[in-house]
Amino acid sequence: QLQASGGGLVQAGESLRLSCAASGRDFNIVTMGWHRQAPGKQRELVATITERNIGYADSVKGRFTISRDNAKNTGFLQMNSLTPEDSAVYYCQAAYYDQSVHPPSLHISWGQGTQVTVSS
Repeated sequence: QLQASGGGLVQAGESLRLSCAASGRDFNIVTMGWHRQAPGKQRELVATITERNIGYADSVKGRFTISRDNAKNTGFLQMNSLTPEDSAVYYCQAAYYDQSVHPPSLHISWGQGTQVTVSS
C-alpha cells in the first residue's frame, strides 16, 4: 500500500516536497515513480527512480528531484520553482516484488493522489 502526502497550495516560484510511503510485508521495491494529472489532461509521468537510474519529464528537468529511502520504503519528489502549469493531482506508483510467495511475484501499486496547486 502506498500513501502519498505533501501536496498543498503554494505561489509560483515556491517549493513543495511530496512523500510516498510504502507499507506491507516482505516486499522489494524495484521502481518508484511520480505521475500527475491536471484537469482535462491525460496522466503524465513526471519522474522515476530505480536502483541505478533516474528519469524526468522534460517539463520538470532541473526543477524536480526524485529520491528514495530504501530503509524506510519511502520515495520523495522535491519540487522547486513551481509554476501554475505544475498544478495537478500527483500520484506515486511503485513496482515491487511480493517476496512472501515463491517465486516472488511482481506487482504495480498506486497511491492516492495528492493535490498540488500553484497560484500565479
